[in-house]
This record gives sequence, C-alpha cells and structure tokens, in this order.
Amino acid sequence: MSGLWIIEDNVSYRQATARGIQRVSPDWVAAQFSCCEDALAAIEGGDQPDVVLMDIGLPGIDGIAGIGEIKQRVPQASILILTVFEDDDKIFRALKAGASGYLLKSASMERVVEAVELVRQGGAPINPRIATRVLAMFAELAPSRQDYNLNDRERAVLGCMVQGLVRKQTAAELNLNVHTVDYVMRRIYRKLHVNGATQAVALAVRDRLVDTPPEDA
Repeated sequence: MSGLWIIEDNVSYRQATARGIQRVSPDWVAAQFSCCEDALAAIEGGDQPDVVLMDIGLPGIDGIAGIGEIKQRVPQASILILTVFEDDDKIFRALKAGASGYLLKSASMERVVEAVELVRQGGAPINPRIATRVLAMFAELAPSRQDYNLNDRERAVLGCMVQGLVRKQTAAELNLNVHTVDYVMRRIYRKLHVNGATQAVALAVRDRLVDTPPEDA
C-alpha cells in the first residue's frame, strides 16, 4: 500500500485531494481512509504510512487522538493535519500530540505536495497564519528570548523553516544556493542541539527565535 495516506471522512474532498496530489506529482498514489479506525486496521494488517494527511473532525477517533494512535504504532510516520479548524486549542493539541505540520484546507494542492515533500525531508510545514498563532501562544510561555548564538543568515534560514518553506524556496527567498541552505540548516541543528527540522521549528517557536510571520503571508 502507498506510503502516503489520506484520512478524511468527506468522500468528495478526499478523492479530490488524492487526484490533485497525483496531478501535481504523478508518481504518488495515496491510500484513502474515511476514519482513523480503518487506517489503524491497515497498520495492524502490516501496512505502514510514511506520511499521513489527516483531518481533525473525523467520526469515531478524531484526528488529534488519531495522531497518538498512529505514532504509537508507527513512530517514524509524519502526520500532517489538513483541516478547516484554526482555533488555538486544536492547533496546540495537534502539535503537542506529535503532528509534523498543520495546514488549512484552503491551501493549494501545490502547497500540500510541498508540505509532504518537506516532512519527508524532516521539515515541519505550518500555514503562515497558524504559525503566527503558535508563536503568540508560545510567547506567553517563554517570556525570555534566547538566541543560541545564531547569526543573521542562520536566523533567516530558520525563519523560512518556520514559515514552512522547502529548501529550494528558502534558497530563492534568501538568494542562496541549495547546498548553502543545507549547510546552514546543519549548523542550526548543532547550535539548537536538535536532530532535525521539526525539533528546530518547535524550539524556534517556543523560544521566539524568529519574528512572527505576517498574517497575510
């Protein structure tokens, strides 16, 4: 079964998403499930996802509870929330449960495909408006601002990571080549004492290492 799974109870939206993903990336064929229970049954049957696109408002086990259930069985799976919900409670609970990213259903299919590619590389794509909310939430929990001795280039690359940009986009945004971006990212990981982009973004958000993305980004 495909390493890309879609868990969504709206049949029309689920099928349209699967078609859209395949249109943008023809080699991808997404396995589709209408509920977490069906996906968990597939895992118990021996299938394992690499990346899961999952709604929050699902029948039975909801998306947030489903994150924990899937991660318990397949710890290496990356789970992207794809939902209409953008209230603080759901965002915080989803990220705390282990979601690798949080996208809104208003995102273009190209953006969804980029997000899947990003989490496959260890990234953490978050809708810019959601990132703004997350930064605000964590700012209340972390009043002191640390800098971890990051230089301006490292802080700029980290800012792009928080916005959910992939390596090529970061390179274009900062007028760098991709190899330089890779090198800077490795330096960021060493300075932050993290193992990958997901942890780096979480730490950047928690300790306010980058400026808040604009609401209309």
